[in-house]
Amino acid sequence: MQFVACTHESHASAILEIFNDAIANSTALYDYKPRTLESMLGWFKAKEGGRFPVIGAVGSDGQLLGFASYGTFRAWPAYKYSVEHSVYVHKDHRGKGIGLALMQQLITAARDQQYHVMVGGIDVTNTGSIALHKRLGFTHAGTIKHAAFKFGRWLDLGFYQLLLETPAYPVDG
Repeated sequence: MQFVACTHESHASAILEIFNDAIANSTALYDYKPRTLESMLGWFKAKEGGRFPVIGAVGSDGQLLGFASYGTFRAWPAYKYSVEHSVYVHKDHRGKGIGLALMQQLITAARDQQYHVMVGGIDVTNTGSIALHKRLGFTHAGTIKHAAFKFGRWLDLGFYQLLLETPAYPVDG
């Protein structure tokens, strides 16, 4: 497995496949309808515009095994040191340490970019993702009960955060 910077040209279709599987078959993504290939152009432009990484794990055959990224946590300027992240692993490659490896890469990227807080919103029934985050030092920061409605039931959204030692000299404005 190797890590790559994902691009629209090389990885949009594979990321879309992973997203759409999560939408259709899980509560990992609180969305109802499959996304389109056209929507990926805007998704990548937003990542590029914010200088947010999209880190892919690629197998020896070139297949995208999973990806991780982060983006704006909240749109107000004082949140500039916080990001909300996500990590997704292809359904055929879960349980092999790919999510852990991707998150380690993402945490390094957040430190390098001088972020201070990483936030993950995780469905409370997603015990695998919660365990992964706890293993990496994330702590439970709160739960919003009935935050979403999908598959005929209310979903509770847990927030997990990791405090980073960066930046050394935060500034206002």
